Amino acid sequence: MATDYDAPRKTDEETSEESIAELKTHRTSKQSAVVDEDEAEAAEGFELPGADLSSEELTVRIMPAQADEFTCASCFLVRHRSQVAREKDGLLYCKDCEG
Repeated sequence: MATDYDAPRKTDEETSEESIAELKTHRTSKQSAVVDEDEAEAAEGFELPGADLSSEELTVRIMPAQADEFTCASCFLVRHRSQVAREKDGLLYCKDCEG
C-alpha cells in the first residue's frame, strides 16, 4: 500500500477521539435488551462454599502406574519417566522435588 507522506498527519489525540467515537457507535448499535440466559438455570450449576455434599457420590476410575511412569518418593505423585531427576537406594525422585 502506498503512503502519501505529504498529506497532513493526525495527532494521537485526534486519532483516539475518532476511535472512541467509533466504539460508541458500535456499542449502541449492537446492544440488545433481550437476555438469553435464565437466571434460575444458571444458578443451579454453582456450588456455594460450605455446601453439604454428603449425599453426592463421586465415581473415579483408578489406574495403576503404567510402564513409562513412576511414583516420586518425595511428593508421591505419579510422573512420566522423563521427569526422573535422581535415583537413590531404589527410590525415584522427580525434577520438581530435586529442583
